[in-house]
Amino acid sequence: MKSIYLLTLLFCGTVYAQDSALTAASIHKDPRIDSLIKVQIHINDVSTRESRRNQPGYRIQVANSNDRNKVFAIKTKIYQQYPELKPYLIYQPPNYKLKVGNFKTQEEAQPYIEKLTRFFPDGVYIVPDIIEVKPE
Repeated sequence: MKSIYLLTLLFCGTVYAQDSALTAASIHKDPRIDSLIKVQIHINDVSTRESRRNQPGYRIQVANSNDRNKVFAIKTKIYQQYPELKPYLIYQPPNYKLKVGNFKTQEEAQPYIEKLTRFFPDGVYIVPDIIEVKPE
């Protein structure tokens, strides 16, 4: 019985000695880790900057048709008549939707509504959308 008690005590003392040796260990950091952290900070900054370029706003929907050629012809006409308005073609089966512009408010889009209605009398209206914002 004494031998079991002695072995248990000896074993616990050995485990305690190993634990205290582990707490005294020092950690050496590779200097390349700091450079990797700087690179990751830069990547995070660039990616969040890209996401800040989009915000809720408005676009003008010019066409909504299942005739692809008709919508592409309207898109070409928009490029020719209003090069400052960026067209966005969206396919939502079975229809093609053509939206133009990046307007922060509906008031900004109103002058273009009047101009576009002359060329495209059927169905030109302002719709809420996520717009691209130029960094200031």
